[in-house]
Amino acid sequence: MKRRAEHEPGFVLHSYPYKETSLIIEAFTRGYGRVGLLARGARRPRSMMRGVLLAFHPLRMSWSTSTELGTLMAAEWGGGQPCLSGISLMCGFYINELLLRLLPRDDPHEALFDAYGVALARLAAGEAQAAVLRGFERRMLAELGYAPVLDRDAANGAQIEATKHYAYEAERGMVESRRLNGDSVFSGRTLLDMVANNYEHSQTREEARRLMRALITERLGGQTLHTRVVLAELQDL
Repeated sequence: MKRRAEHEPGFVLHSYPYKETSLIIEAFTRGYGRVGLLARGARRPRSMMRGVLLAFHPLRMSWSTSTELGTLMAAEWGGGQPCLSGISLMCGFYINELLLRLLPRDDPHEALFDAYGVALARLAAGEAQAAVLRGFERRMLAELGYAPVLDRDAANGAQIEATKHYAYEAERGMVESRRLNGDSVFSGRTLLDMVANNYEHSQTREEARRLMRALITERLGGQTLHTRVVLAELQDL
């Protein structure tokens, strides 16, 4: 059965050439989730879509589909968005790669779409990249049903205490630990800061990065995030 979408808000996550004049794009849309689309003739000099199908810019997209890969009929600017540059640009590519690897096609997540737009705006505004990334990572895992509860001990339901230490146990959550350090041990203060989206303290930023990396690695099943490697070389994010 053929389906059509008209003027759907979306972003291009990734694109690559197809044959001589076309593009295949992976788009993140508000009402349809991640979709694969063929943009016929988009690379031709006179194409209306040439120069429009760019990452990190809000679009209004129309397409039809009867198979896994739809056909993009039109795309136009959906609003102003400051350009990303430098480290913020690489952070944007990192977020895009997360969505490409972890978000199934045709699985709408309107709240995650809105969070994505907010994350791009914060990066463009020059906000602290580590805080933006941790916040989006946690929101994405929560939307997909993979985020552990950070303010309760998974063993007994007790409130996390700032002065104690906790270990992350896969598929279970945070459990009080007698160990004070280690790759899987985190301070209660860090966990409570993450719940409050407070990344002012350097210890919180470091431990939150380590925890989110472990959670995401668990979901990737051995895949490597190429942008993470580049970011690690540029800055400790």
